[in-house]
Amino acid sequence: MELLQVQNNLVIPEEQIITKSSSPFIEANTQEVSLFHLQNDCTIPVFSKDNECTLAHHEFINAVNNCVHTIFSGQRILKPEIRTSHIVKGRIPEAIGKPVKELTEQDKTIYYERMMFKIDVPSISETINGNNLSLTIGGVRAYNQENLYSKKNYEKFKVFVGFKNRVCTNLCVSSDGFVEELRASSIEELKAKVMELLGAYEMQNHLNSLKLLSEYSLTEKQFAKFLGKCRMYNYLPKPEKRDIPQLLLNDGQISTVAKGYYQDENFARNEDGSISLWSIFNLLTEATKSSYIDSFLSRSLNSHELIQKLSYSMQNDTPFWYLN
Repeated sequence: MELLQVQNNLVIPEEQIITKSSSPFIEANTQEVSLFHLQNDCTIPVFSKDNECTLAHHEFINAVNNCVHTIFSGQRILKPEIRTSHIVKGRIPEAIGKPVKELTEQDKTIYYERMMFKIDVPSISETINGNNLSLTIGGVRAYNQENLYSKKNYEKFKVFVGFKNRVCTNLCVSSDGFVEELRASSIEELKAKVMELLGAYEMQNHLNSLKLLSEYSLTEKQFAKFLGKCRMYNYLPKPEKRDIPQLLLNDGQISTVAKGYYQDENFARNEDGSISLWSIFNLLTEATKSSYIDSFLSRSLNSHELIQKLSYSMQNDTPFWYLN
C-alpha cells in the first residue's frame, strides 16, 4: 500500500477512510462513520461564552494521522477506522417550526458527542501464543467532558499507542502508551504532545510483558475465585479498597468474562479447566468492548494493569487479593 504524503493539513480522501475489520474494536452503541462525513456533514460545537470553535473530530484524527506517518514513515499504515456515539441533532434556522415528518436532510444538523478512532500499522507486528498482534494508534474525543458553556480553554483528548490482536480486534494498551487527559488549545500543540507520546512508548517492553502472560495459568478453581473476587470488589467498603488493585469492569462485563471461559472460540478454558493469563487478559479486553467510548480506554488499560499484577504475583509467589 502506498503511503500517504505527510502534510501539515492532511485531508484524507473519502475512499481511503473506512477500514473493515472482522469485528469492531468497540461495540456498545457505536456506529462506524467516515472522515468525509465528519468533515462535511457535521456541525462543530462552540464554546458559548466566546463562540470559539472546539477542535473538531476530523481535525483530531488528521493531526494524529500526520504524527503516525511522520514517526512510522516507510511502514504500511492503514486508513483510520472511526466509530461514534451519542448523536446530537439540530436543525437550521429556516426549519424552525417545521413538523418532524416534513424535515429534509438539508434541514437537519448533527454532530457526535463521542468519537473514537484507531490507525493500524500492520507491518509492525508480533505473534504471541499463536495470535498476531499489530501496532495501533488512536484516540478518543468526548465533548461531554468539556465545559462548552464557558470560554475556550485547553481541550481534553485521550490518545493511545499499543497493539491490536488481529484474531479478535482486542486492544492491548499499557500505561506508557496512554495519555488519559491530553490537554491542548491548538492543532499544533496537540500534534506536539502526540509526537511526545509516540516517541516515549516502549514497544518492546510492552510486548515482553504480554509474552509472559502465556507462561502462567490459573486452575479452574483459581479462576472461579478470581471472578468471585472481581464481583465482590465493586461492593467493598472504600477503606478496604485502598490496598487492592483497582477494577473498573462492571458486573455485566465480569459475566461476559465468565461466559467466555466456556464459550469463546479463541480464549476458552483448556481441556483440564485451566486457562492462561493471556486468555484471561483477552477475555477482559473483549468484555470492555461493551463500554461507552469515553470509558473504553480506561477499562482496557485497567485490564492490562490488573493482569500484569496477577502475573507478577504468580512469578514472585506474592499474595494477591483476587486469588486469596
